[in-house]
Amino acid sequence: MNLVLEVKTSFDPLSLLEYLLVIEDQMGRKRGKKWGPRNIDADVLLYDNRIVDSDQLSIPHPRMHERRFVLMPLAQIAPQLLHPVLNKSIEELMESCEDRSLVRLHSEEI
Repeated sequence: MNLVLEVKTSFDPLSLLEYLLVIEDQMGRKRGKKWGPRNIDADVLLYDNRIVDSDQLSIPHPRMHERRFVLMPLAQIAPQLLHPVLNKSIEELMESCEDRSLVRLHSEEI
């Protein structure tokens, strides 16, 4: 299951990432094979209009525009939000995304 959250924080981007890594560790995340199975994976996709490119963190997330499972829930909460590098809205990125993987939205109804 994937989800996207919008949060207000006093953390700077790198401190936010460090906090998320602590949460992953507390939840038992074991780092092994790149892109391998994991019980949790928390990423910082965007941070205001900032662009960050360091060894520890890249914002915007470098592959978010290629991943339907990221764009679809993000478009639910912020369709008009602009990608600070590509200068396209999340809705536009979703419409042009070449990833055609099946993504189903979770409903509160059972």
